[in-house]
Amino acid sequence: MQQQKQLTKARFTRRTANPTLNQNAMNRLFERFSKRAILFCAGFLFLAAGANAQAPAEKPQEKPAEKPAEKSEEPPNAAQIELLETKYRFETNGDSRKEVHALVKINSELGVRQFAHLNFDYNRSFQSVEIPLVHITHPSGGTADILPSAISDVPNPAVEKFPAYQDVRVKSVRILGLQPGDSLEYRVITTTTKPPLAPDFWLDHSFDRSGVVTHEIFQLDLPASRTRLRINPDTPSTPEKSGEGESARESYRWVVEPAKLKSRDSAGDPEDIALTTFSSWARLAGQLYRTPHFAFSTEIYANAELLAGSIQGHTSSRFFFDVVSQKLTTVDLPFDAQQIISRGPDNVLASRYGTSQEKVWLLAMLLTSSNATERLIAYSETPNVESELPRPSLLSGILLELNEGEHSYYLDPGLEVAPFGMIPAKLRGRKGIVIGPWKQDSDNCFSTIQAQSPFHASQQVTIRSSINSQGTLTSKVTYHLRGDNELLLRVTFHQTPKEKQLQIAQYLALSDGFRGKVTSVKTSDPYATDVPFEVEYELTQEKFVDWSKKPVRIPALLPLPGLPDVTKNSPADSKIELGPPLNIELTGTLRLPPGVTAQAPAGTSVKRDYATFASTYSSTANLLLFSRRLNFISQEIPSDLSVDLNAFIHAVQSDQSQLFVLDKPGSVPPAKPK
Repeated sequence: MQQQKQLTKARFTRRTANPTLNQNAMNRLFERFSKRAILFCAGFLFLAAGANAQAPAEKPQEKPAEKPAEKSEEPPNAAQIELLETKYRFETNGDSRKEVHALVKINSELGVRQFAHLNFDYNRSFQSVEIPLVHITHPSGGTADILPSAISDVPNPAVEKFPAYQDVRVKSVRILGLQPGDSLEYRVITTTTKPPLAPDFWLDHSFDRSGVVTHEIFQLDLPASRTRLRINPDTPSTPEKSGEGESARESYRWVVEPAKLKSRDSAGDPEDIALTTFSSWARLAGQLYRTPHFAFSTEIYANAELLAGSIQGHTSSRFFFDVVSQKLTTVDLPFDAQQIISRGPDNVLASRYGTSQEKVWLLAMLLTSSNATERLIAYSETPNVESELPRPSLLSGILLELNEGEHSYYLDPGLEVAPFGMIPAKLRGRKGIVIGPWKQDSDNCFSTIQAQSPFHASQQVTIRSSINSQGTLTSKVTYHLRGDNELLLRVTFHQTPKEKQLQIAQYLALSDGFRGKVTSVKTSDPYATDVPFEVEYELTQEKFVDWSKKPVRIPALLPLPGLPDVTKNSPADSKIELGPPLNIELTGTLRLPPGVTAQAPAGTSVKRDYATFASTYSSTANLLLFSRRLNFISQEIPSDLSVDLNAFIHAVQSDQSQLFVLDKPGSVPPAKPK
């Protein structure tokens, strides 16, 4: 239930059969990129979160009173889940039944909106969802039951335009008449029969720690013969056993008051409850390998060339990568949901669309005609994943590892506009499992994704600005990007409708320190991956300077490049991550009104073995010129260089704070008040 997940901020129980499909697709995109790699992360974090500016509530008019009215305490949450009860029963053959019972107190209009619809994701091919109870109790004591006519069952919005995935659905209940002060009670039963990876099953669950859930009950009923279970010591439970032999079962029950739970240190902390029937990661890798049952004909090569508009008999890996990534639309399903889709390469090509996983499998099939060797790598963003209980819920996606002689590349055709060999920096250096015909338990199934980028990253930003006699600033900003930031912006602009790209440029300008209003934006073709990606926008900022002040001081109109964080008190044998090697060149000019002169600050030059920085500033007539060059050479340095790195960073920051001093003659009129 999506509202439930949003309110509790907890990672509720997930299985392959129960994917969270209606999360914002852009959130999933940005989760694939490293914050350190993003020069513009501050602005894009607003975009990724879908942040909307909200006007403050109007202050009610004060009424005269002899005594000040006592302030009523507002409920801390828009809706309070007073009871959340979840029961799971798993069978030896992989079938399961999940029952959720919830009692929710609606505290405000926001809570009404949050629970106006109850949405439940499921896959019709092997699941069914029943909603036996939706009941409203009003503060007055009156009650209302939701009629069956208020329940709808439709394809998930992510797959509406793709007929092959119509079994991925949302059962929704429209709640009419809900008001603040009401209590909402509902029960939902999800039955799973013969899921794709049966007889194996798995589960993750963490109890709410946000304060939204008042009382939580969680129950598990499991076959004892083959289940591996890990429980957080802070949330213990003692099993009750029944039956013998193959019929032996274990049941667990937790009764939790979330307010008394120890807070989690980070989002990467292990779940409170994790269970699996996979004996090893190799067994899981073997299951993923056997599940698709892909058979294909040699016609896929001709069909791929036909799709690309070519009949040249291509065998180049780059050619097939461009066909699969750019000519086939990627259906945005999370990895959990992709595991349940098993269409063959011929069907994917014929339909002109596919999930990220299907596109990787198709590309692997096409590359069998080349001289390269390839492997499928299922990657995880979980630290030290090899020490976790093996379960698909810890996997985030699949890459294709391609080896051509002395060169190795990692390919993600699901991104559509990624340059050949370019994957998000967040994935480089991560552990993954090799999907293959593993038949026995083994630790050899793990592989480390190559840490190096396929080419040296660079950012060239050019600014051409002018200030008029009224103090209004106009600027044209142009970005030429290669590397991690290039990939982020390519994907972002590619997935954003034209009418909303101006907003992307506005976030980009704000994150780079430009406070003006963006009036236009254009980009190079995101599909032209052989050349750097270009973004150009124009902005205007009124009252940038006030000519009535003396003297007028302004900074160099250049973006502020991201600098690495230095962890204090790092262990002596640890490393300080600087991020992938990156060359940043920032240049700009600012034309002043006629007669205005300027005094430029002194430039700076700092050189280290791991990074260099240089800046120049000058003034000629009424034209200011400025440039900064920052080059990160090493990806990491020993922690004993932290003091030296801090000194380097301080020198860069001090340079960025330097100002030009402007002097206007009397002929330059002051800004007119509005």
